[in-house]
Amino acid sequence: MKADIHPENYRLVAFKDMSNEDVFITKSTANAKETIDIEGVEYPLVKLEISRTSHPFYTGKTKLVDTAGRIDKFKNKYAKFKK
Repeated sequence: MKADIHPENYRLVAFKDMSNEDVFITKSTANAKETIDIEGVEYPLVKLEISRTSHPFYTGKTKLVDTAGRIDKFKNKYAKFKK
């Protein structure tokens, strides 16, 4: 095995599926700007659009993730503040 090719900064990171709010913790080197507190421990947070808990292949169900609808809702909500 080659020496010094693997990253050294493995740490516990929380991944959050934004479509169903599922959170799981695993080791990763992913960069995170946000943190989340789980059972009194603070972890770096990486947000995902889809994961094993919401992907149709793993769940056996067809589920539409409406990211465009969220943007439209946001724009409609804050349109009244436009100058």
